[in-house]
Amino acid sequence: MRKACLALLLAASVSPAFAQDKTFDLKVSHWVPASHPLQKSLEDWVAAVNKDSGGTITGKVFPAQQLGKAFDHYDMARDGIADVTYVNPGYQPGRFPIIGAGELPFLISDAKGGSMGLDAWYRKYAEKEMKDVKYCLAFVHSPSSFHSRTKKIVVPEDVKGLKIRPAHATMANFVTSLGGTNVQSSAPEVRDIIERGVADGVTFPWGSLVLFGIDKVTKYDMEAPLYTTTFVFVINKDKYNAMSDKQKAAIDKNCTIEMAGAVGEHWGKFEDAGIDKVKAESSHEVYKLTAEQTAAWKKAAEPLVKTWSDGAKKAGADPDAALADLKASLKKYNALAE
Repeated sequence: MRKACLALLLAASVSPAFAQDKTFDLKVSHWVPASHPLQKSLEDWVAAVNKDSGGTITGKVFPAQQLGKAFDHYDMARDGIADVTYVNPGYQPGRFPIIGAGELPFLISDAKGGSMGLDAWYRKYAEKEMKDVKYCLAFVHSPSSFHSRTKKIVVPEDVKGLKIRPAHATMANFVTSLGGTNVQSSAPEVRDIIERGVADGVTFPWGSLVLFGIDKVTKYDMEAPLYTTTFVFVINKDKYNAMSDKQKAAIDKNCTIEMAGAVGEHWGKFEDAGIDKVKAESSHEVYKLTAEQTAAWKKAAEPLVKTWSDGAKKAGADPDAALADLKASLKKYNALAE
């Protein structure tokens, strides 16, 4: 009888722990090829969460739009089509205006520090701007610029009359302000639209230019730190809320400023290595800007700050204070462009 009572007491004491730590198998979705460095970053992220959760959280990474289109990845996390997704907020102009500050030209100089500075700054805005999901982290790729097929783009006036596939909403506004026309497409579609003449050029980072085969259909490459693109990892709220405190802690431990820097650094090295690859192609002309040409681009980009400010203000932020805070955060992590 005594043994039976002890057994019952033991069962009662351990069953809540088993109930709390039920297993979760996460669907992690992104839209670039499996050969992209993001695949490894997400696999490493899943492995780290698995370790920190004591093996109770596992996951599988689905690349190349297997679970849904690139433009849909925020909503996929919101709706539970995927549990963790990789999102380009600039793919949906006007929807996430505050984080768009990270897209402003000549602002961020480095992928690792830029990712840490952006993430540290954006955390206080994410809860409102991305309230449908559990925000994990934000990051950027290395600064990049224009790549074109038929015309060398040296000064802002050269964009006039061209059809450009922009990286995000801010570059789309820039192209329009310079007299160009935007052609919307996700990254995996860029080579096709340039090859078919639907677009004359693209704003794209260097390593990805080669990875997506866009270097096969372009010729002129501006080597200038014109812009970066902001990205985020977000998580389905219901899935996160269903986890135990220990499991939530495992997720949170891997949704940090340091992790943002690690993702940005890994991707940044890949993109930076692409510059020499493109320079080695005899069919390409890679060119730098003079000080005067750079000054002209900076002046042409000035109205973009007001456009961003107007959007941020409508979203409830103080744009002047927000931009000053972002610059201070980037400076802290040695990634504020001169």
